[in-house]
Amino acid sequence: MSAEAEPVVAELADLVSQLAGRLRTQFNATAAELDLPPAQALALANLRSPAPMRELADWMACEASNVTGIVDGLERRGLVVRQPDPADRRVKHLVLTEEGERRREVLCSRSHTQAMSLFELPDEDRLLLRDLLVRLLADPAG
Repeated sequence: MSAEAEPVVAELADLVSQLAGRLRTQFNATAAELDLPPAQALALANLRSPAPMRELADWMACEASNVTGIVDGLERRGLVVRQPDPADRRVKHLVLTEEGERRREVLCSRSHTQAMSLFELPDEDRLLLRDLLVRLLADPAG
């Protein structure tokens, strides 16, 4: 990498961080409107179908013990239930309740609307940005 690229890379890292921060701030505000702590909202948004708690822990990049507390909160709110896996009763699957499905839909819908506003660019630019981000994320070294 050339010496001229170093300041650009630093600027890119800062801009991506700022953008991620805006998305996180908007997501957390929506979560608060739905009376959900951010970690519970993140778990709820990613429970698309029944999933083992280990899978949720892996997705959230945290220990299973941390997910237990998050799931306990979702369960107290009536948004998820734990169901034993028919093949291995030691494994608990997380299943959204009807209210959990409803709140997940509202959370995802509002987040999408906010993202649409944030990425309000001409179609060509939005597609180019998407393609560049896909290339960066596809790099196993990244």
